[in-house]
Amino acid sequence: MKTQVAIIGAGPSGLLLGQLLHNAGIANVIIERQSPDYVLGRIRAGVLEQGLVELLREAGVGARMDSEGLVHDGFELAFDGRCERIDLKQLTGGKTVMVYGQTEVTRDLMQAREQCGAKTFYSASNVQPHDLQGEQPYVTFEHNGASLRLDCDFIAGCDGFHGVARQSIPAGVLKEFERVYPFGWLGILADTPPVAEELIYASHERGFALCSMRSPTRTRYYVQVGAEEKVEDWSDERFWAELKSRLPSEVAARLVTGPSIEKSIAPLRSFVVEPMQYGRLFLLGDAAHIVPPTGAKGLNLAASDVSTLYRILLKVYREGRSDLLEKYSEICLRRIWKAERFSWWMTSMLHRFPDTDAFSQRMQQTELDYFVGSEAGRRTIAENYVGLPYEPIE
Repeated sequence: MKTQVAIIGAGPSGLLLGQLLHNAGIANVIIERQSPDYVLGRIRAGVLEQGLVELLREAGVGARMDSEGLVHDGFELAFDGRCERIDLKQLTGGKTVMVYGQTEVTRDLMQAREQCGAKTFYSASNVQPHDLQGEQPYVTFEHNGASLRLDCDFIAGCDGFHGVARQSIPAGVLKEFERVYPFGWLGILADTPPVAEELIYASHERGFALCSMRSPTRTRYYVQVGAEEKVEDWSDERFWAELKSRLPSEVAARLVTGPSIEKSIAPLRSFVVEPMQYGRLFLLGDAAHIVPPTGAKGLNLAASDVSTLYRILLKVYREGRSDLLEKYSEICLRRIWKAERFSWWMTSMLHRFPDTDAFSQRMQQTELDYFVGSEAGRRTIAENYVGLPYEPIE
């Protein structure tokens, strides 16, 4: 087989890149080691930056998002027993975010790809890229008992943190930057009405909490727990009691509880590799970077990688601008490190760390109080939350 772009991974970044390329007449094949049902079963983020919203519309997959998604003009920070609203729309000149689950984004992209007839190999095994430094790279894999080879011009590694793409780059090429946080997020999904119309990020002496939603009838709540905690030790009753204890009293009083339909603990880490390319292999999304979920940047950063690579490849195929290929990593990393900084700041300001002394706790509270009490501080939070602009490819 031969194609122009081989995409490893059928998560939202691989599917979005594939759809954009297909619409532009650039042939691509996606190879995914899991089944479609497994991919759709992943419970992930649901806050989309305006840049991702516009990119989904550009890919022709925004209709259901625009119909069912929830446009949010702001969010709330809760600390010291009070709630402070960050008015995103007013502070950023009209920008907003969209609450629409990553699972639904993936579902829309899968359906669009099936309708357009572009090829995807699910449940592929022994996926391996080859000749990454040459002009004719290829990917080998096994599918339905057959050994296959896919020749291509470029390979996009969209297969996540544990995927084969990054692991195919020789040792010593990449520099890794990592911070592992000493806590995780215990999250539940419940078919209950949201406690508020917008997200609430809460800082409390017992730890962080987040009130989020997927729809007007489905909620997603989180509480900070120790890194050693086990999900089976948390009954629904214990979770709801802990969540209520971390929210301002008037918010806790209107919280509607119910049985969880999903419950899990996610560890928190920051991770970046440099560079994000090796020869004709390009890393996108979690294959190259991880952010703590506090700033809602994981899926959104993957989307900005997709936008960058897509627009570079457009110019390569339409204008012969092969000089742009070597700029992919530096363009992506400028935005990634700013998003890493915001996610690190939000995590540092809202969580309780095991080694936090009384002075550090006062500094944390004062930092929050200063930012929400300053027009410039609120604007800084808002412009980072809605997402920094994508860098033009010229």
